[in-house]
Amino acid sequence: MDVFLTSIQSVLAIVIMIAVGYYGQLRGWFDEKFSGSLSKLIMRIALPASIFMAMMKYFNPSNLANLSAGVIYTIISILVGYVVAWIAVRAFKVPHGRRGLMMTAINGANTVFIGMPLNVALFGEVSVPYLLTYYIVNTVIIWTLGVWVIAGDDQTIDREGGNKAKFDWHHLIPAPLWGFIVALPFIYIPGLENGLMKLTFATTALSDIGALVTPLSLIYIGIMLRRFGILNMRFDGNVIWTLLGRFAISPIIMAIIVFCGFHIGIHMNSVFQQTLIIQAATPSLAVLPILANTYHGDVKFATNIVVSTSVLFIIVVPIIMVLQNL
Repeated sequence: MDVFLTSIQSVLAIVIMIAVGYYGQLRGWFDEKFSGSLSKLIMRIALPASIFMAMMKYFNPSNLANLSAGVIYTIISILVGYVVAWIAVRAFKVPHGRRGLMMTAINGANTVFIGMPLNVALFGEVSVPYLLTYYIVNTVIIWTLGVWVIAGDDQTIDREGGNKAKFDWHHLIPAPLWGFIVALPFIYIPGLENGLMKLTFATTALSDIGALVTPLSLIYIGIMLRRFGILNMRFDGNVIWTLLGRFAISPIIMAIIVFCGFHIGIHMNSVFQQTLIIQAATPSLAVLPILANTYHGDVKFATNIVVSTSVLFIIVVPIIMVLQNL
């Protein structure tokens, strides 16, 4: 019961911050350019600073070596999830234009705008490097396999002679990962970290800027939910199966992989385990409607998935936390 109440309170704190963004958008406080600027501030400034300081605070070379198990678990989990989703879209005869979107929605997580604030609320800042492990793998797979799957389901292929998926390789090393990359020399080269920590003006600025991630990310989600329209959610069969895949099948696959790893002697701490399972059940990636539009998919379906998962995670997360602690 204590775990459930703690989870509820953590989620409610997130909901309040989302509500601020929703209310501000409802009142017309934010113009069309504001959300784009806010997204850039989070992705290019605040999140790299947050990740950099978390690495400085919580990690050393021996800790980083232990992250490799999380990388392997995440790769296996997402790839297995794609196989399961591929079988599902054929078994349920999902129409073209939705198949690729459904497969990627089930396996692609909104790790930045909801995943990170959620993880910090549940487990504290010590979990940020663990979350980063999931984020790196998730990002690479989305912009390679995920884009390829969605592009291969392009509804215009037969009429226009086919389109090839074009990858934007810049997405494979987005700005937040630079916080991790830049931190590595400070962790591995003796003396650099101590020298940095003496520059209190720099560490204070980076810490304060990094602290913006949680509130700004959740305000951004609130703005997007108002813009997409919560009341426009529609739960047809394809949407329901996608929600089950994202909130049930995906975390179950990860939990099974973590369980199997434990029994063959691969150990990781409980926060790392819970982080991987929670991230496997976060809302679907926010760029799904953009990918749908780019590759002539069902944009309304993609938008419905993003809105639905961004709302329903409030119910799902406390349940998963209770189940993990049984």
